[in-house]
Amino acid sequence: MGFRKRKRVPFRSAGELDAMAAAGAVVGAALVAVRAASKPGVTTLDLDEVAESVIREAGAVPSFKGYHGFPGSICSSVNEVVVHGIPSADVVLADGDLVSIDCGAVLDGWHGDSAWTFGVGELSQADADLSEATRLSMEAGIAAMVDGARLTDISHAIELGTRAAEEKFSRPFGIVDGYGGHGIGREMHMDPFLANEGAPGKGPLLVIGSTLAIEPMLTLGTVDTTVLEDDWTVVTDDGSRAAHWEHTVAVTADGPRILTPRPE
Repeated sequence: MGFRKRKRVPFRSAGELDAMAAAGAVVGAALVAVRAASKPGVTTLDLDEVAESVIREAGAVPSFKGYHGFPGSICSSVNEVVVHGIPSADVVLADGDLVSIDCGAVLDGWHGDSAWTFGVGELSQADADLSEATRLSMEAGIAAMVDGARLTDISHAIELGTRAAEEKFSRPFGIVDGYGGHGIGREMHMDPFLANEGAPGKGPLLVIGSTLAIEPMLTLGTVDTTVLEDDWTVVTDDGSRAAHWEHTVAVTADGPRILTPRPE
């Protein structure tokens, strides 16, 4: 019998990872600028302009703009919007809003993709816990990005991170159904799809240089969502608030490497 070569998560050379990190650094800078600009009275369209200017001034191109017709350089998802919120002059930030910003950039043909949830002014304790739980779930997934792991080892680590956060904060979180991370490189969305929960030990093998976008999305209620009539905006079915954290990550001989660092 012939031995089938085991499928691997697509991988890059060290130099290609550096090129991806350069694209990722642009995304990180755009997210930091957007967060700094997120104040009561500011619209999500204003935030989109901030992100686009940072990206273009760095010599990069916003990867979201025009992607399957998407009009913005960021996805701006406020409160019960989970992901893919369209920047709008009609969405005005207010004190206590929970804002998730997803941003991507292409530099020299390589993609960076990252998301960040933060509050406008003072967040409720529940919303602060939700965002931190999502960050911790992402960190758990990142830590599982090691040579020789299988794809669903990361899914399982994210799920365990969420369950640990439920213990830590003494409240349940919904793992949004049907959405997850993905391969990334010379395209923004590549195979494989990375679920945010599931049994370990399945799927393609991670090798040194494998790259994935790791992006848990949690809610304070349901796991069920609906896409609005604009064909983009994803909202929780029960109106509960949602958070979304994402980094582009590579497997290296020295452990996981975040390719979308944010400037201090």
